[in-house]
Amino acid sequence: MLSKVFKAYDVRALYPKPLNEALAWQIGYGTAQLLLQEGAAAGFIDPMSRSICVGRDMRKSSPSLSAQLKQGMRDAGASVIDLGLVDTPMVYFAINHLGCAGGVQVTASHNPAQYNGFKISRREARPVGQATGLGEIQRLASLVEATRITPQGGGEEARDLWSDYRAHLLSFLDPALIAGTRVLRIAIDASNGMAGTMIPRVFEGVKGLVIEKLYFDNSSGEFVHEPNPLVESNLRDLQALMATGKFDAGFCFDGDADRCIVLDERGAPIGCDLLLGWLTQDALLKAPGKAVVYDLRSSRSVVELIREHGGVPIESRVGHVFMKAKLAEARGVIGGELSGHFYFADMWNTDSAARTLAAVVSALATTKQPLSALIKPCVRYAQSGEINFENEDKLGALAALKAAYPKAKTHELDGLSIDAGSWWGNIRLSNTEPLLRLNLEARDQKTVDATVAELSQYLGHRVAH
Repeated sequence: MLSKVFKAYDVRALYPKPLNEALAWQIGYGTAQLLLQEGAAAGFIDPMSRSICVGRDMRKSSPSLSAQLKQGMRDAGASVIDLGLVDTPMVYFAINHLGCAGGVQVTASHNPAQYNGFKISRREARPVGQATGLGEIQRLASLVEATRITPQGGGEEARDLWSDYRAHLLSFLDPALIAGTRVLRIAIDASNGMAGTMIPRVFEGVKGLVIEKLYFDNSSGEFVHEPNPLVESNLRDLQALMATGKFDAGFCFDGDADRCIVLDERGAPIGCDLLLGWLTQDALLKAPGKAVVYDLRSSRSVVELIREHGGVPIESRVGHVFMKAKLAEARGVIGGELSGHFYFADMWNTDSAARTLAAVVSALATTKQPLSALIKPCVRYAQSGEINFENEDKLGALAALKAAYPKAKTHELDGLSIDAGSWWGNIRLSNTEPLLRLNLEARDQKTVDATVAELSQYLGHRVAH
């Protein structure tokens, strides 16, 4: 059953089959073994080096899964610090704030309510993916059974870190917002997820933020709409709210509040690559000459904007494991993906939707221009958006496409990136489905449309949205 719940970047599956409390115990035991072994090998001997932070989201299955996960950790000899109901970035904060060996958030992120899972991090909130520890946790978990081990008796304590977390995040807000000399009205859709807990605990009481709330109640563990802000239909209620009055911006969060989509004052969603390009200006003013890490599917304008503002553009594969590693390696200041994950050096290179909100409203506070006007200079090319194609021979299709354009510049960091001069783009392989994902760009929409039609003969059957 373990093989059915371990994915490329985390543990995630339907509850209670295949993911259940028995597997949660095994995974907790395996996670503790890995993190404690790493700490010992690195020479850490302080008490916190044997402590693991555990948080959970509001799903109905989260309390029981969390309880067994923690028990497995304690039986392996780890001490557990229970953070309670928190957003995923709070776990990253706690690991660093307390100096823990690592941490786990019990969540299935943007998946429907019947799913659950575990996001696992090591010391300094460094990511654990399939090739960087998750596979080893699976192996360790598969070797242990609760009835056949001698519990090591690790302890457990509850910690409330909300005041420390709030202080950390509010330190990034523009002083005019704190003082209330600049007031912004924003609309927030918490998607019945953990933003419904985090936003009031962190941002309520800030004089310069007037917040209109939508779907903040997360007590039922159910969702009014799917907690995935990338799906346009999930933004409709937020857009309807914004249409009722004058707003400076809107924010729609996913289930565990590690990512969000930002809407301009008209309720139009902003592409995350374009938002990164805009945020780069403010980030590089505060950290001149630093690197900015961008998702390789991003608009070419992002690279141009990074360079124009004196930064160093660093391309990354898609996925939080790769983005975090690149940002740390390059000692960059900020990074972003098309999925709504934004990464910050001052958040230990992790993704944080709360930090994204702070960055957006702080940049808005310094100008009287509307957000749409501020984003407009970042829109320099026509984009296809992500288009999926069904194809059972994904590698064969990419080889055929590469052969069809022998004069084009190509590289294969993640799928196939291709620059034919008049158009450029990336085709990635789905990890879990027979799908190819195309993102294409050109100087005008006519070229985009014609090229998408041309490439379809190589990529397969186009999947309707």
